[in-house]
Amino acid sequence: MKFNKVLDNCKIYEAGKPIELVVREYGVDENDIIKLASNENPYGTSPLVIKKIQESAQNMFVYPDDSMYELKEALANKFAVQSDNIIIGAGSDQILDFVIKAKCDENSKILMSKTTFAMYEIYGRQTGCQILKTEDNEHNLSQFETMYKEHGADIIFLCLPNNPLGECLDKNDVYEFLKKVDKDTLVVVDGAYQEYATFKDSKKAINPADLIEHFPNAIYLGTFSKAYALGGMRTGYGIGQTNIIKTMYKLRPPFNITTLSLAASIEALRDETFVNNCIKLNFVEMKRYEEYAKSKGFSYIESYTNFITLKFDNKYISSDVAQNLLQRGVIVRDLTGYGVNAIRVTIGTNAQNTKVFKVLDEVLEDLEK
Repeated sequence: MKFNKVLDNCKIYEAGKPIELVVREYGVDENDIIKLASNENPYGTSPLVIKKIQESAQNMFVYPDDSMYELKEALANKFAVQSDNIIIGAGSDQILDFVIKAKCDENSKILMSKTTFAMYEIYGRQTGCQILKTEDNEHNLSQFETMYKEHGADIIFLCLPNNPLGECLDKNDVYEFLKKVDKDTLVVVDGAYQEYATFKDSKKAINPADLIEHFPNAIYLGTFSKAYALGGMRTGYGIGQTNIIKTMYKLRPPFNITTLSLAASIEALRDETFVNNCIKLNFVEMKRYEEYAKSKGFSYIESYTNFITLKFDNKYISSDVAQNLLQRGVIVRDLTGYGVNAIRVTIGTNAQNTKVFKVLDEVLEDLEK
């Protein structure tokens, strides 16, 4: 059977390994497994949100409000934009799909950092367009500018902060770069981890209203999967000028998030205290990872997210470290597939992180034998 030939060059996105897989393959007790591979909020979901989901469950037989009026109004108030500036998706991943299909075809070009969120390239290749990448793993705006001048681009992706590495550009530097971008090039600012970056350093903060006012060719993406602890509900959003949003609505399927997702996301926005507490604890615990890396003689990338990238240089092989951790019930993300000898570790709770350090000590000791 023949399929669309552009799919020949498409990779399958590999999500973080689930707990169930570790139980099946390695016989580890489910209660002893720590999953720190998918950047989920380790503190769970807000109790207020859980209560709202339980109340809303009785209406699961009813389609959700397809206008998503209440959620869009809540986001509009939060970000000081109009509801017409907002589109809701099944995770911000779906908005990425809309963006690329709205702008690209087989003659298009997409520019991104060498190491960044895999779905930019995957969705791009599904459309058949050319993928352009900078030389550096981390975002280097000088390289972006050089490549843009030389090759042009229909879409530029800026992941701020960057997944899977964790670094983040300053807003002023981003704005200076955007001034040099042609108005017909769509710039996607992926802010999936912006809540964390804004908390840690105000110079990193990207305000969606300010962004789209100064750069009408930009769109900001956000998600409820990270700081708001709703990864399982799959709600994301895009904020842009109305002409961009209206175009993407032509690609949006009806009822693209669920009744429960809608209710949970609306309630989550009301409980900012929970979110802020989670973010604060995240950076307290992140310092422990930084200190651990220094004590072991390997480096890390300063992170503005809820994860940290531990780089082993020539000291250890990251795939070996990740596999040995997995066999002991600690799930992390090996970055070998990105061409980086490192692991990405979601910042867990205090108790989880204490166990990670103990197990990691054992793994590194075994690898040195």
